Amino acid sequence: MLDVGVAAAPGSSSAGLGVGAVGAAVEAVAGVAAMQDDVGIRREGPEPDPDEPPKKRVKIPEGESGKLEERLYSVLCCTVCLDLPKASVYQCTNGHLMCAGCFIHLLADSRLKEEQATCPNCRCEISKNLCCRNLAVEKAVSELPTECTFCLKQFPRSSLERHQKEECQDRVTQCKYKRIGCPWQGPFHELPAHESECSHPTKTGTELMGILGEMDHNHRRDMQLYNSIFSLLCYEKIGFTEVQFRPYRTDDFITRLYYETPRFTVLNQTWVLKARVNDSERNPNLSCKRTLSFQLILKSKVNSALECSFLLLKGPYDDVRIKPVIYHHSFSNDANETDYVPLPISDSVECNKLLAAKNINLRLFIFQVQK
Repeated sequence: MLDVGVAAAPGSSSAGLGVGAVGAAVEAVAGVAAMQDDVGIRREGPEPDPDEPPKKRVKIPEGESGKLEERLYSVLCCTVCLDLPKASVYQCTNGHLMCAGCFIHLLADSRLKEEQATCPNCRCEISKNLCCRNLAVEKAVSELPTECTFCLKQFPRSSLERHQKEECQDRVTQCKYKRIGCPWQGPFHELPAHESECSHPTKTGTELMGILGEMDHNHRRDMQLYNSIFSLLCYEKIGFTEVQFRPYRTDDFITRLYYETPRFTVLNQTWVLKARVNDSERNPNLSCKRTLSFQLILKSKVNSALECSFLLLKGPYDDVRIKPVIYHHSFSNDANETDYVPLPISDSVECNKLLAAKNINLRLFIFQVQK
């Protein structure tokens, strides 16, 4: 604080000052006060303690703080993707929130990089054992309003899916004659008018044959798979077992992640399964697309060729989606390994589920072809 005063000479009084001197002193004080106002210096009271909490919270004018939904959005959003979770919500030991997709992705990335997964906010360790679901946040998010993509009206998130699938009059729908080639799609409230004027029901049989032929081709392809599985179930020698892939690292200079099962016995033979990520790509953690491929290895010695069909399905307690694909191989002492074949999972999300798990549990079926 700057103090400006007028000092009187010793032995004299203030009355002895001239009028000019007093006026100069007043002007000096006013000039210093103006300078203090310009630089934001307070002229009165003690200096505030920076560590002292404010005595009274400043009230934010109405309208500046935003709507309650907007403030909750920033509080309840995922710390990774910064979006509101659409399904399960996990939290680290310090309470930071992660949606299920980001949580699984973090665990999968840590597996690929051979690192301990950490919370992106506070860097504490995270795993399926250390983290838990936050049901209160899940319920709170489900009650927040969101906008229908079709009619643009606001609905609670818990009822939005049903509204968009069943109730919304502006939802995109297709003509019931799509099966015979009608390409029309539009808002639901226009569907009755279109179907009453649709020209496809009046097409001739010759015009419809091409459309039905393509549909029959897709149907035959699906039925061929099911018929093949049913034919394998008629074989005399059938074996199946639960297999558990465990993660390992190669001994190369740049280590790569691979999976291998313990030895198991099926059809009186000893086998091993191996799996690799993105066909042993150098840095699969840098790729958005992730795949798993596997090979079946015969460890026993055989007297003659062993011709087998095999397929992998999900285990009884897993939720990964695997479309069955039948593979064939003739095993012998010189050809005891199959080529690496794709594990038929639907997409990279399913692959991340497997990578995030401590072990991968699947069910293997082997069918021995009778000669």
